[in-house]
Amino acid sequence: MIAEDVFSNAYFMAEALKLAEQAALCDEVPVGAVIVHENRIIVRSYNTRELSQNPIAHAEVLALQGAASVLNSWRLDQCDLYVTLEPCPMCLGAAINSRIKKIIYGASDPKAGACGSVLNFYAHPGLNHSIEVVGGVMAEECGTILSDFFRAKRKSLKGSP
Repeated sequence: MIAEDVFSNAYFMAEALKLAEQAALCDEVPVGAVIVHENRIIVRSYNTRELSQNPIAHAEVLALQGAASVLNSWRLDQCDLYVTLEPCPMCLGAAINSRIKKIIYGASDPKAGACGSVLNFYAHPGLNHSIEVVGGVMAEECGTILSDFFRAKRKSLKGSP
């Protein structure tokens, strides 16, 4: 069972990573997310804040909205969320409110992570819904795409070739 979970986690995270790559091509912060229901992907999304000029157009929020539409229910208690970057407080709050079963993320976010890096929000004892959280799945690959993106941004701001 453990080997199967590792394979599934890597497979689904690789799919989220493909979406992060699409986001980068659109000059969006490269974060991708998939929602898995009954061991199949039902929704794929990536950040579109710049494109939509919408401050809440994070990959996770868009994925949760899409899953609710696909399943015709806001209760996503039979779904797992795979995301390439540790969710921020907003995204984690949306996941908690949707009753998502599990969050699996890639790279930690030392500036805004709400799953242990900055806050340990998901484990707050006062919450009415608890989520299982697994971090570090394909962390190197997920972190590299973010590092490369921001390095290129800084370089272009300095006007370097």
